[in-house]
Amino acid sequence: MTQTKLSVLLMIGAMFVFTLMDAVAKVLTQEIGVWPTLWIRYLGQAVLVFLIVLPRFGKIVKTSFPLLQLARSVFLMCATMCFFWGISNIGLAEATAIMDISPVLITLGAVLFLGERIGIRRVIGIIGALIGAMIVIRPGSDVFSVYALFPLGAAICYSGYNIITRFVGAREDPWTSLFYTALFGATVFSTIVPFHWQPLSVFTITLMAALSVMATLAQWLLIKALSLGEASLLAPIGYIALIFATLWGFLLFDDLPDQWTVIGALVIVASGVYVWSRERKAG
Repeated sequence: MTQTKLSVLLMIGAMFVFTLMDAVAKVLTQEIGVWPTLWIRYLGQAVLVFLIVLPRFGKIVKTSFPLLQLARSVFLMCATMCFFWGISNIGLAEATAIMDISPVLITLGAVLFLGERIGIRRVIGIIGALIGAMIVIRPGSDVFSVYALFPLGAAICYSGYNIITRFVGAREDPWTSLFYTALFGATVFSTIVPFHWQPLSVFTITLMAALSVMATLAQWLLIKALSLGEASLLAPIGYIALIFATLWGFLLFDDLPDQWTVIGALVIVASGVYVWSRERKAG
């Protein structure tokens, strides 16, 4: 198997695990609340990453960009927090569809903050993705929920996280970035969770352990995929998360997206794939 094919399979695997993790998080938020779920998601990942990098921990903790690592951690923590609040109140497919505007927001952010060039095609893609998000959210309609705005906030924060990550790039070990984002979230939520603690059953403990493993595995699969394949090749594969999220929503919560969510999701995906295809041709 070529590296390119392997990277594609790893990316698909990452999206599979990420969406399954979101489904587990949705169940956990209903059992113990959002704050404990956020806490175990970051604490579990911090512990697992620490154990994995322990043989070379001294090298991993050294960073040349402490302020940027802090900013990355803040953005990712806010993105996770917004997304978990969203999926605790709306369907997985709806939240994932809104979250999928992040690739075009990253494109816009790269222009504004990294000095990358923008053309009419990128502008069309950005506008198209925002229109798709508005179709899914439908502000002003009878079905509108304020919780639909949380995945939108998550997409914005996640875009900020990606832009900083793109700037740091190959200058930093991926495990260093992974460790600091997990450690920061675990530290912050450890100060909050005592005020929102809920009694734990064997079922919730099992889900908490699964969430920790899935969060770490998904990140590892993503890192490995990006280390083997071009980011421009792998970017549109991220949209397969919509299919997985819809599957988990149906199997676990008997929840299927309505026709407007499907239409909005298709507009978002089409906009992202359009920008990606133009970037590939320009490259």
